[in-house]
Amino acid sequence: MGEGAASGRLGMVIRATSGNFLEMFDFFLMGIYATHIARTFFPLSNDYASLMLTFGTFGAAFLVRPVGALVLGPYIDRVGRRRGLSLTLGIMGMGTVLVAFVPGYATIGLAAPMLVFLGRILQGFSTGVELCGVAVYLAEIAPPSRRGFFAAWQPASQQIAIILAALLGFLLNAALEPSQMAAWGWRVPFFFGCLIIPCVFVIRRTLKESDAFLAQRVHPTLPEIYRSIAAHWTLVLAGMLLVVMTTVSFYMIAVYTPTFAKSVLKLTASDSLLITICIALSNLFWLPVMGLLSDRIGRAPILVTMLVLMALTAYPALYWLVAAPSFDRMLGVELWFSFLYGSYNGAMVVALAEIMPVSVRTSGFSLAYSLATTAGGFTAAISTLLIHTFNDKAAPGYWLCFAALCGLVATFMIYGRGRQWLVQRSHASLSELEHDHGNQRRLRKVGERY
Repeated sequence: MGEGAASGRLGMVIRATSGNFLEMFDFFLMGIYATHIARTFFPLSNDYASLMLTFGTFGAAFLVRPVGALVLGPYIDRVGRRRGLSLTLGIMGMGTVLVAFVPGYATIGLAAPMLVFLGRILQGFSTGVELCGVAVYLAEIAPPSRRGFFAAWQPASQQIAIILAALLGFLLNAALEPSQMAAWGWRVPFFFGCLIIPCVFVIRRTLKESDAFLAQRVHPTLPEIYRSIAAHWTLVLAGMLLVVMTTVSFYMIAVYTPTFAKSVLKLTASDSLLITICIALSNLFWLPVMGLLSDRIGRAPILVTMLVLMALTAYPALYWLVAAPSFDRMLGVELWFSFLYGSYNGAMVVALAEIMPVSVRTSGFSLAYSLATTAGGFTAAISTLLIHTFNDKAAPGYWLCFAALCGLVATFMIYGRGRQWLVQRSHASLSELEHDHGNQRRLRKVGERY
């Protein structure tokens, strides 16, 4: 690859992932400041009920993600990646502004939680296709031998947002009194998010269309796209099961960690934020490394290894942590989960893009991903509920084990003996799910239709 081509692709990666940065920056702030948001917008006498309402509002965005995927996904497949990603950014920005500027319950009453809920719905609607559209775009602009590496920068860009959000939170906790943080300090990072929206919008407008989209002689109409998605329902199902592991593990370690550390393990806010920064740095390392490794040895070996490790170690790791909570144990367990998540997702993102036909790639990817996040997005609420129900602080490990089992089923469907059934049911050709020419044991590279 020439120097000019390499720099050009680097610029396209940065432009494409800028919206992902904003999306995860705002989403992560909801996790950091969940307790403050609960007291501001859902001031109930019962702290558990208040926190559950906050996590429920956070999770509501994931319920509308499939709607966004069904509406905006076909739109992007119809008009192109560049125009579609600009639209999703605008909708996401409106949601961010609402969450940042809405007064508290004490000021405007029930209108406060209702407006926050509306902001989350807007964010969920746009995110239903935003991150998926970016992943598809990166896979399409990548050299054939580097698709895993390029696609991995979609989730990797989110880790940069997490690092920035956690650093802002750490600095604010050091500079402000707890009463100031509760009153207004928690809003400062949300205001910062609003300030960067125009910058990201300008960057995104310079995005070039992918060659794969331009190479299509005919772009399907919306009814044709919906019919194609229905015809490939088994691919969507397999993709959904594949993504469950990603969403559950990510929202466990990145969003639920600050609340888990403070509310359950009784660590300080500064400790929880330092752990979160370390997790994001670990994710940022493992995602592109394992994406690149999947380009060399195939997707399936990495997927299966990480899924088995998660299923076997999730509960024991958390049990060891809660038996003697400390900063060191929390950091060790979270870094282990980060390794499993980053390694798995580095291979998963490109695998999901590869199994979807190019004509409905954004729609199929987005629908599968969004359906999975309706479960993964409620990880914080489900973890809180499991701990409360079983009176077991390690109970979130059950949820992680379930997610790993879903991923194993999906990997079997895509790369194992279930492949033949999957191909027949999706009306796809055998060439879309083929063996690696280098090693029959390394089932790899699905859907070479770029």
